[in-house]
Amino acid sequence: MHYTGTIWRPPYEAASLLLEVTAGCTHHKCKFCTLYHDLPFKFRMSPLEDIVCDLRELKGTAKGRNSGRVRRVFLTGANPFVLSFDKLTAIAELIHQYLPSVKSIGSFARITDITPKTDEELAGLQAMGYDGLTIGIETGDDEALRFMNKGYTSADIIKQCQRLDAAGIHYSFFYLVSISGAGRGEIGAKLTADICNQIHPTLIGANMLTIYPDSQLHAEIQRGNWHEEGELEKYKEVRTLIEHLQIPAIFAAMGASNAYQFHGRLPEDKEKLLAFLDGIIENVSEEELQRYRKSVHHL
Repeated sequence: MHYTGTIWRPPYEAASLLLEVTAGCTHHKCKFCTLYHDLPFKFRMSPLEDIVCDLRELKGTAKGRNSGRVRRVFLTGANPFVLSFDKLTAIAELIHQYLPSVKSIGSFARITDITPKTDEELAGLQAMGYDGLTIGIETGDDEALRFMNKGYTSADIIKQCQRLDAAGIHYSFFYLVSISGAGRGEIGAKLTADICNQIHPTLIGANMLTIYPDSQLHAEIQRGNWHEEGELEKYKEVRTLIEHLQIPAIFAAMGASNAYQFHGRLPEDKEKLLAFLDGIIENVSEEELQRYRKSVHHL
């Protein structure tokens, strides 16, 4: 298999076959991100001959493992959905040629990857199996989005996800706890809930911001331009987000950045999730949570 650098996937894609079609990130400007610092380039698309070679290998592996009944492929790279309609179409055709049992194709995506595609192209991609995108919106707080150089606004999130809704392409969100900074976490949570309540993410995954020395954000902190939330403040922020969500969705905190992992379905599990978070806030010390944060050497 042609895998480049560290391969990232959401926890819920554990059963998916992983196919590299891009490496790196087209944006590569988010101040908090260090995920692709191990690559000698910013972004590249895999040669089609490499994709074909990998699909042949996956076909053989899939047949040996489960009689070829592969249902889902997850395209790796920070944002493969940035590829043009024609390129995504060619990749889908190859996947269905070599793995005809595949029903859906997922990937990470940026909000800005959706913008240049027409409504007709989005519908066409859905018809070819593209579904279940994972989008790191991080927050609905425009002040934080600007400071962190995300490259879009909260209005863009709403507009582009409404277009995905219309095309029938499902999507999940990553929410980055603490991105709004000390004293603004609950403000950011409420703004994010307001956005989510206008669209239809199937899952909202919370990840706790962990700051590494090689990030631009660490340099901003050293200059006194930004201050991180305390650990208990982060859990209060997550509680506020869940409290204000009014849509049916799975809420999950399952990644390594979370000292306490949990998940549930909204709205039916809302009170259970809030009670779980209240237990952390009331019974776990800031020092204990800080020890965990310092132990997370790499995501």
